[in-house]
Amino acid sequence: MKRLSSLFLLASLALLVSCGGKEEKKEEKESLKIGTSKEAEKQEDSKTVEVSLTGNDMMKFNKNEIRVKAGQEVTLTLSHVGTMKKIVMGHNFTLLKPGTSIQEFALKASEAGEEKDWIPEDGKEVIAHTKMLGGGESDSVTFMAPEPGTYDFICSFPGHSALMKGKFIVE
Repeated sequence: MKRLSSLFLLASLALLVSCGGKEEKKEEKESLKIGTSKEAEKQEDSKTVEVSLTGNDMMKFNKNEIRVKAGQEVTLTLSHVGTMKKIVMGHNFTLLKPGTSIQEFALKASEAGEEKDWIPEDGKEVIAHTKMLGGGESDSVTFMAPEPGTYDFICSFPGHSALMKGKFIVE
């Protein structure tokens, strides 16, 4: 019995020694504002911002709201993640000037046609736009964010502006 007690005591000591003596690792956690990403937070005070947007074969952008700061240099990259050709399911990003009617602009874009890349009147009502893309293609456009306000963005391919639209918010 004495032997069993000694063996138990020895095992307990061995266990205690093997578990102890190590310093606890402290985890450093970064704070992050709710509703933002690390990338967005890093760019918050920056003079430039990169924005990624995708369009698919279901006539949908992956974002319906984009936020930037007034005066920032914005580089927007649109990627067509679908597979359909440009003539069937082309997509672009078109940022409209304030007061532009989406419906009227879309009608003029349809009339402008493929040879004008579906941008009417040489872009008179447009702040910035990408080229028209087919499945698997990407294009970027760089521009200065306009003054604070809420602007509309659309895809100007015929019939797409009803579903492919969103708000470009400049703070």
